[in-house]
Amino acid sequence: MFLYYITDRKQLSANEDEARRLLLARVRMAAAAGVDAIQIRERDLSVSELTELGRRAVEIVREANPSTKVLINSRSDVAIPCGADGVHLRSDDISPSEARAIFMQAGILRPVIALSCHTIAEVELAEGHGADFAVFGPVFEKDRQIQGRGIAGIHSACHRRAAKPPMPVLALGGINATNAFECLQAGAAGIAAIRLFQDGNMEQVVSKLRRLPASHRSAI
Repeated sequence: MFLYYITDRKQLSANEDEARRLLLARVRMAAAAGVDAIQIRERDLSVSELTELGRRAVEIVREANPSTKVLINSRSDVAIPCGADGVHLRSDDISPSEARAIFMQAGILRPVIALSCHTIAEVELAEGHGADFAVFGPVFEKDRQIQGRGIAGIHSACHRRAAKPPMPVLALGGINATNAFECLQAGAAGIAAIRLFQDGNMEQVVSKLRRLPASHRSAI
């Protein structure tokens, strides 16, 4: 099962300095607990601020658990100089193949490219463009524009006509330690979340998720 922590420092504190400090502390906890990947998703920061935060996150993760990957949300131009493992693209971003070409031009041959998807068509397009994995949602909750897809939605996304082996799909949106099992049963290769990993005891959350039976789908 692939566990993917997505950051949001504003949930941690209204004070900017404290929020960044707490965020980096959670990044350390996540890596130490064995989370597979962390997305730095602080979209309101300037390029220089995001690059500095990304560099600190990469340093912390490399020290705590070198096997944990660090991805930067949307900005390949930030991911490369801060030494991140790859980029997480929005559904309206450049394609995974274009992002991979940018990394290759910088001499990075095996970047991790992830993509947010809200429809089956977007999942299929992500796979066709060579994304390493897709994050599909929201599953159990709706945001301001998108209705929750439910278990039927994640099941359809995971059992589409796919490449062999199929591109892994992670479930996102209202996931908790209880309903995560439903997502895995539906075929999800793992869980992506913000609050699940930012609230409470990171080690206990990761341990509880790891005890769930894994999906039969391919690991990332």
